[in-house]
Amino acid sequence: MSPRTKKATFNLSSDVLTALDEAVTSGAAPSKNALVERALVAEIRQLEKRARKARWEQAARDEAFLKDIGDIEREFASADGETAGRIES
Repeated sequence: MSPRTKKATFNLSSDVLTALDEAVTSGAAPSKNALVERALVAEIRQLEKRARKARWEQAARDEAFLKDIGDIEREFASADGETAGRIES
């Protein structure tokens, strides 16, 4: 069963529409809809990736977050050492 779709209308420049037609004609995608959806999904993933990176960069400057990370590392240091000893054996 294919995913449910919903019709949407967008205005695109004639250059983009021409390139879209050419890409589909050359076999880059089975349809214009498929190529547009693939491009949008890729762009959305990049936006999400940049947002995650920004949150991690913000966390790296957050003293409370860094303290929590340090506390967790200290609490698990002996458990990590014990496990590493078993792996090396």
